[in-house]
Amino acid sequence: MKIQERCLDCIYDQSKRVCHLLHVNAEKAGAIDALAKAMIKTFDMNQTPPNNAAPLYEAIAEILEVEDLYAQFKKESSQKAQAFILLCQSHLEKAEDIFLVATKTAVAGNVIDLAAVMLYDLEEELEKIYHTPFAIDEVSSLRQKLETTTTLVYLADNAGEEIFDKLYIQTIKKLYPHIVVYYFVRGRPIINDLTYKDAFASKMDEVAIIVDSGVPTPGLALELMNDHARSIFYKAECIIAKGMGNYECLGETKGLPIFFLFKVKCHVVANAVGAKLGDIVCQASHP
Repeated sequence: MKIQERCLDCIYDQSKRVCHLLHVNAEKAGAIDALAKAMIKTFDMNQTPPNNAAPLYEAIAEILEVEDLYAQFKKESSQKAQAFILLCQSHLEKAEDIFLVATKTAVAGNVIDLAAVMLYDLEEELEKIYHTPFAIDEVSSLRQKLETTTTLVYLADNAGEEIFDKLYIQTIKKLYPHIVVYYFVRGRPIINDLTYKDAFASKMDEVAIIVDSGVPTPGLALELMNDHARSIFYKAECIIAKGMGNYECLGETKGLPIFFLFKVKCHVVANAVGAKLGDIVCQASHP
């Protein structure tokens, strides 16, 4: 998905949010502001938002002399998400359609996003999503695809979401015990996206093989994958891509068995998928 004019304001706002959340002093905040304005002017409008934004976030980290800008916030997001495991498990235990409810559980986790404009009350959002139908609903196609899948690649999104992803993957493996799950994470810290270190801390290795994709962008840019990740990715019979960043990178990709799973948090993506702000989506990629 090519970057749109509206994305530029969102990315600029993210640079301001970094300064606010990290209590950056006035001098460095001014330097970051000037840098963001200058770099945004050079963005390639034929590239995706994640491809354009990643160098800016990396430059901000260099100014602040911090490798992982949101390390503490990511840790706190995962800890807070842990508090909702029992709530999610109770929904799964009483579910008439456990796969549908597990899929919604994964989507509910997608509200954890420091990069998004909107803020959410997580408990309220969880309950709401369990009672909300998918605006774009290809859950049955995903279910059918998993029946013949032996290798599943699951593309992670933000820190905190992995707690809900873990419940979803546990359910998938219970229903389809023949599936081996590879959980793809970012190659290095970028905003609040999940890295190998973050995933391992949440014990994702208990349910999946964690794979460092090598990708440094907040969304899986195919051309930036390392050889190891690439070899797994292209042999997978099914790929579940969580979050808007992964959709922005892969939404126009054809010929891959991708299912996009996310909550719509911005108007640009809403227009791209044909949904409304706040909708939940399970959409298959183009054939």
